[in-house]
Amino acid sequence: MKEPIFSKATLGRLPIYLDYLRTGDHGENISAAEISRALGLGDVQVRKDLSSVSGTGKPKIGYKTTELIAALEAVLGRKAATPVVIVGAGKLGKALLDFEGFDDYGIKISAAFDVDNSLLCDRILPMDNFTNYCRLYDIHAGIITVPAACAKEVCEIMIKSGITAIWNFVQIELDVPENITVCQENLALSLAHLTMKLRK
Repeated sequence: MKEPIFSKATLGRLPIYLDYLRTGDHGENISAAEISRALGLGDVQVRKDLSSVSGTGKPKIGYKTTELIAALEAVLGRKAATPVVIVGAGKLGKALLDFEGFDDYGIKISAAFDVDNSLLCDRILPMDNFTNYCRLYDIHAGIITVPAACAKEVCEIMIKSGITAIWNFVQIELDVPENITVCQENLALSLAHLTMKLRK
């Protein structure tokens, strides 16, 4: 059975539903209409989001609250966060390492790696330890925030170390095998798109 594919917008709302359900006494059952009113979201959108997570609620009853919480936790990975590593502990790498919002999506930044010994600390480790660390802790996802000249080499090291999913912040195209997933992040392009919207 294929796992559902969620849009970015839906993934952005799921933690909101989960946090709401975890707070307060909502009783044994809760409806999508109740959630939509409490959060100020569209009823149709909430129903669509929840049905993609836990199927449709029962007419006039809604969802079992505990089952809906469990379904949201499973999708977001709250009970078993996926460990991710960063290569490149400069300003961007450190910012990502310190960002707490990843927890909402079942992601835990396990450690960062760098070749600059002056940056090393308890969460920033020497690059020489990268491969052993990934194999020891069963890491399969990595973030690249290194200078452009180093990105391809880092990508190769990641793949050899068992990484199969890469979030790349470097503005160069990575040549990877078909079984490797690369998400290319372009901060400058995103900002340019935003400023274009302001001109309209």
